[in-house]
This record gives sequence, structure tokens and C-alpha cells, in this order.
Amino acid sequence: MRKDIIAVFLIVLIVAVLIGGTDIQSVDEYYLTHIDDITPDSETVTLSIRCDTILDNYDDLDPTLRSEEFVPKDGVILPPTEYVLRHGDTAFDILDRATRHNKIQMEYQGEDRTGYGSVYIKGINNLYEYSCGPLSGWIYRVDGEIRNIGCSKDTLRDGQTVEFIYTCDLGRDIGNSTVTEGSDMP
Repeated sequence: MRKDIIAVFLIVLIVAVLIGGTDIQSVDEYYLTHIDDITPDSETVTLSIRCDTILDNYDDLDPTLRSEEFVPKDGVILPPTEYVLRHGDTAFDILDRATRHNKIQMEYQGEDRTGYGSVYIKGINNLYEYSCGPLSGWIYRVDGEIRNIGCSKDTLRDGQTVEFIYTCDLGRDIGNSTVTEGSDMP
């Protein structure tokens, strides 16, 4: 009998230590821990995610994606939003934190699995390469310039503006005049 009481006491003690020493968080609390509060001393960047090019190419969109759930009426998945820039942050780091925080679906291929040595953005908000025609997919710009470097290799500076934009025409529909037919997307 005495051994049973000691065993129960030890189990209760172990459970109390585990619960007391463990920070139990909800899903919302977990995602909030990855976003820093902006202070006057913070370096920041602004990020937006858009798919408004689809609105002009809606007939080419995969029929299963023809919904405001995937393509908002104004084409804005994430409006321009300011985020704290941590030392060494890349365009991908900011995108990753923002999509997690805002619970926006994103899928990417790790840099170790691409031929470019950089992360490849496969899809955002369930919009993937080829979802809206054979020349469609995700491109990003920094300060209005389409970059020729992978987003996980593009280290950002304070005050920059990053846009991830869905293109339906290899970027020509968002101002990229350097792309020629048959070339890879930047």
C-alpha cells in the first residue's frame, strides 16, 4: 500500500514538473511568437502578396480555383504590411514569416532540391505554377525591380519593399520586358 502511494506521488510530481516547465501554446500563440513587434529602433521591410494578373486571365485559371478563397476580388492576398527585418533576412524569410503569421498557404521547394541553389516558391494561397496557363507562376520584386536572384539568396535592407506577384505571362504582365519565350522565370 505504501509503495502505491509513493508511486502515485512520484507520478503526480513528474506531471506537475512537466506541465509547470512546459510552455503550452495555442496555434495562434505559436505563430505570433515568430513576428516581432515594431519599435522605433526596428529596421523594417514592407511585404505584399498579389495575384491581380489572374483577374485579366480568369478564363485560363484552373476551374477548381475560381473562388474568392483563392483569388480575392481585388487580387490582393496580403496588402502591403510592415515586418521587422532581422539581421540576414532574405525575401524568403519575410515571406515565410508573413504567410505563417497570416495563415496563408505556401509551399516551396528547398534550396537543396533545386538546380538554382535557392528556394523555389511552388504555390501561395493554393495558386501554383501553371494554375493560370503555361507561363504562370510566382515572381518577386524588391523596390519595384524583378530580381534575377532566388528569393532565399536575396538579403534585404532596411526600408525595402518586397512584392510576391503571380504572373500569367512569365512576368511580362507585371513589367518584365527582359523575359523571352522559352526562358526560365526569374
